[in-house]
Amino acid sequence: MTSPSPLAPTPSSAEPERYTVGVDFGTLSGRAVVVRVRDGQELAAAVHVYRHGVIDRYLPHGGAPLPPDWALQHPQDWRDVLLHAVPQAVAAAGIDPAAVIGIATDFTACTVLPTLADGTPLAETGLAGRPHAWPKLWKHHSAQSHADRINELAHARGEKWIARYGGRISAEWQFAKALQVLEEDPLVYDTCARWIEAADWIVWQLTGAESRNACTAGYKGIHQDGTYPSEEYLAALNPRFADFARTRLAFPLSALGSRVGSLSTEAAAWTGLRPGTAVAAGNVDAHVTAAAARAVEDGQLLAIMGTSTCHVVNAPVLADVPGICGVVAGGIVEGTYGYEAGQSAVGDIFAWVLEQGVPADYFAEAADRGEDLHALLTRKAADQPVGGHGLVALDWLNGNRSVLVDHHLSGVIVGLTLATRPEDVYRALLEATAFGTRVIVEALESGGVPVHEFIVAGGLAKNELLMQIYSDVLRRPVSLAASDQGPALGSAIHAAVAAGAHADVRTATAAMGRRLPAVYTPDASRADAYDALFAEYRLLHDHFAVGGLLHRLRSIRDTTHTGARKAPGEPVPDPQGTA
Repeated sequence: MTSPSPLAPTPSSAEPERYTVGVDFGTLSGRAVVVRVRDGQELAAAVHVYRHGVIDRYLPHGGAPLPPDWALQHPQDWRDVLLHAVPQAVAAAGIDPAAVIGIATDFTACTVLPTLADGTPLAETGLAGRPHAWPKLWKHHSAQSHADRINELAHARGEKWIARYGGRISAEWQFAKALQVLEEDPLVYDTCARWIEAADWIVWQLTGAESRNACTAGYKGIHQDGTYPSEEYLAALNPRFADFARTRLAFPLSALGSRVGSLSTEAAAWTGLRPGTAVAAGNVDAHVTAAAARAVEDGQLLAIMGTSTCHVVNAPVLADVPGICGVVAGGIVEGTYGYEAGQSAVGDIFAWVLEQGVPADYFAEAADRGEDLHALLTRKAADQPVGGHGLVALDWLNGNRSVLVDHHLSGVIVGLTLATRPEDVYRALLEATAFGTRVIVEALESGGVPVHEFIVAGGLAKNELLMQIYSDVLRRPVSLAASDQGPALGSAIHAAVAAGAHADVRTATAAMGRRLPAVYTPDASRADAYDALFAEYRLLHDHFAVGGLLHRLRSIRDTTHTGARKAPGEPVPDPQGTA
């Protein structure tokens, strides 16, 4: 799918126009955008939907069933974005590919994969029938028990780095997922020569040479103060894990916006660009969006809201904030400390309501009005006064990323009656995600990280009711990123720096990024009403935070399911005889 270009620009001076390409690899699709270097004008974009999507039930090869909380992806889906979306976007822009001076990419994180020494994914080898050989998507949450051990040992040993991650390493991140591979499928672990973020692997595909970026290493790979966790610590987790960082992770880190190589001949043929085009260091979709939204200055909290939400903010101070995802020097932009927090499900929660609880007459009404179901439920929910549904919910349907960092927590809805309608549940869950964000904002500020402005990017910014709820709940104006292609635009901005068109990311951001300030402002009466609801949310949050009941229910579920399925490390013969 491509979006059309305006009339192709023609140079107005002796100096020809220059362009960059930003490529954003999301959870279900990848998109490419062509951007003018001097002012950030987006000429065209193209989207390629992953053929395999999220692999969470059966492997594509051999059909091995997957246990609960697994989420994998197919490397070829990512290559296909380069093969289709990039040339389509360039063609739609109506420009000469030779005018493209740089390309940069961003990825969901921590989406990580085991490879051979040359970068070949193990999923594309004879190990394809083994689930642990496949890339683990960011929302692969079955390594929670391994994350728990990582955290317990770090605190017991007084490891300095644990405080940089709010006191808890997430099950979503590199070390927990790698430890799971080691202990559940040693053959895959032993064959794995490199354990690499997809953000870096896709750059490897573009340049033909391995590189590692400072962002994913810092936030997802426990790289602090120039080093990874010690071999002594890792050996205490598992003696065979001692050399994990040294043998599978360690590589010189590249600063964000730096040039890590040039487009190879093979990748140039895929993309339709010229060999030798500058390729920027990999980056994370959320962090790179800060440049697109002009949110790189201290105190500008950017929420990238889609299937999940990632919150990033810069601060001049290094502070230990309980429950955050991490703080990294230069993790968003050089010269300051970048903080990350997040919610593991937001848009996914709203989609769940549609999938599970909308009666037939709602479908008919939506069809009659030419609406999709999200628009219909939003319209119905918008008519309610604050608190009119009598509900409060916990936004933990995919676990809690911040501030509890526990992916074995689950969702809760309190106050249901026989009179509760789908729009009531829908609105209560919209509000729950806003309450979860308020918990994060309050944690940052109480930890010494000021928040001066709240900015939203991502597809959910289009939902006016949701944005007004956030403004009222937070008692703050909500600014919006001007671009609908925030991550891809942010990558294009970093590509311009890598190509030498702008001196640094801040300079490029000033020229190419765009933000719409204070689009939504809080209403005092609604904000007062939300304060009362938030107090109830906080009581519910703190009551269930310790796990207890929610953990026991998950354990019962997992025991039931795993007894009927094959173990994750057990290969399943491919009926067609192919890997």
